[in-house]
Amino acid sequence: MGPLSKPEIIITHDGDLDGLLSGMLLQKLSATLYGEEVRLLAYQTHAWHSRCLRESAAWVSDLAFEERMDRINWVVVDHHITTAKPTKARLVHDQSKSACLLAYELCREHGLESETLDRLVHLANVGDLFLQDDPDFELANDHGTLVKTYGFWNIYSLVNGDPEKLLEHPLLQVMRVKREVEDPMGLNWSRQNIQKISPTVGLVKTVVGNSNVILHRLLGEPNMPHRVLLTLNRIGGNQFMVSLRSSDGEALPVAKQLQGGGHPNAAGAALPKSVQRAADAVEYLKKALSPIDQPGGLGKNNIESLFDNAEV
Repeated sequence: MGPLSKPEIIITHDGDLDGLLSGMLLQKLSATLYGEEVRLLAYQTHAWHSRCLRESAAWVSDLAFEERMDRINWVVVDHHITTAKPTKARLVHDQSKSACLLAYELCREHGLESETLDRLVHLANVGDLFLQDDPDFELANDHGTLVKTYGFWNIYSLVNGDPEKLLEHPLLQVMRVKREVEDPMGLNWSRQNIQKISPTVGLVKTVVGNSNVILHRLLGEPNMPHRVLLTLNRIGGNQFMVSLRSSDGEALPVAKQLQGGGHPNAAGAALPKSVQRAADAVEYLKKALSPIDQPGGLGKNNIESLFDNAEV
């Protein structure tokens, strides 16, 4: 491959460790190659889809490759499923690796590596791909929860844009305590609060704990009747977001029914802006995912509280 074009801007996914770390790594790489720090921007998926692409040269990470991104002097580093084929842009793509691992491989090609980054990227890769059998799985999730708890830009500011400062950050002690105390409590509570959306899809209410971990543990229980579990969250204004999880690749097809996307077992979608109330969101999901209205589940008076503590 030829040299990387000098970017006007670096754009990454807002909201998780993979987006934060891949963005910071690309920012570090651009500084190494071109001697200046390039501005980093971060977008949630729904906001990114509506953004006008004005830059003549850009590096993008952890945002699914689309035809509109197929531009000369654009570099896209991503691992989401895509049907678009690059003809002008440089696409660094591998579904089996996180975006931060792909970005780090680019860094290593240009002599930018360290033992600290090796360790940090490994943890981020384990957490983003949800590699439950890895011995570092719990620590990896602590790092991921750090970004979800305190926010993308808050963590970026605390480490001054230096990715190496994320490893063994003092706030990880807080994440460990949260995991040990909140996750068992939250799992037990959520187990009793699952609403049937369709014969295969269940809506889970969460109050405490890592909802991603809770959903995957629920999916592994032998008496779980649903093959796909989802949570709901309010995003800017009154729009709602659904986060879907599965064990056998069924989350992504369901997300696509809702005009969303993501990974086979971890996907998401924004509901139409016309869905203004939580009760309407539940009814919308039932109609969108099942032709027959499904009875049972949480009472109507409890539906409004579904969004209070769910994660995307």
